[in-house]
Amino acid sequence: MKILLIEDDNLIGDGIVSAFKKFGFSIDWFEDGLDGQEAIFMINYDAVILDLSLPNIDGLDILKFWREKNIKTPVIILTARDAINQRVEGLTKGADDYLCKPFSLAELHARVIALNRRNYNLVKEYLEIGDIKLYPLEQKVLKNNNIVELTTKEIKILELFILNKGIVLSREVIVEKLYDFDKELNSNALDVFIHAIRKKIGNDYIKTVYGAGYKLEEPKK
Repeated sequence: MKILLIEDDNLIGDGIVSAFKKFGFSIDWFEDGLDGQEAIFMINYDAVILDLSLPNIDGLDILKFWREKNIKTPVIILTARDAINQRVEGLTKGADDYLCKPFSLAELHARVIALNRRNYNLVKEYLEIGDIKLYPLEQKVLKNNNIVELTTKEIKILELFILNKGIVLSREVIVEKLYDFDKELNSNALDVFIHAIRKKIGNDYIKTVYGAGYKLEEPKK
């Protein structure tokens, strides 16, 4: 799972990042609310952990902005604002869950898992582009409804491309985004994996953008 954390408290942020990486999550942490607000438009996150009392912008304003832009990513508010009316306001403005500080990392982890499970029940169970279907939970890829034998790393790379289809991803960005999954992945190894993926799904999907990186596009009919 890919998590976006917006939290300006260094101690809390460090604790969440450290714990969630141990749980096997990939997590991007922004201390600046405005930077975090824009990050959601660059990467498809599975969930957001959002503090409210941020220095440059209130977390509720970030949440309101996202929902107005039709961003449906599940959001857990994590805040010291514990009054009933404040919780109601947060949920009314689009939060999917609300957890007050101080909190347990184990409980936060459980809530993120539960939130993602509910979200998967509401959305399609697979990612799709052209005649390719990728099932994240089953780690399975189909082309024209036939199984494509991809390795776990190849599936993870293809999933990242599908989630960012049409966007040029540099080698550095791809390696960074997959770092928590594979700390030994480097630019040269990435080229080998992409070559293998192309052989298995066809050369028409992943395009080389010279001097910039790679981009996934739906093949022209």
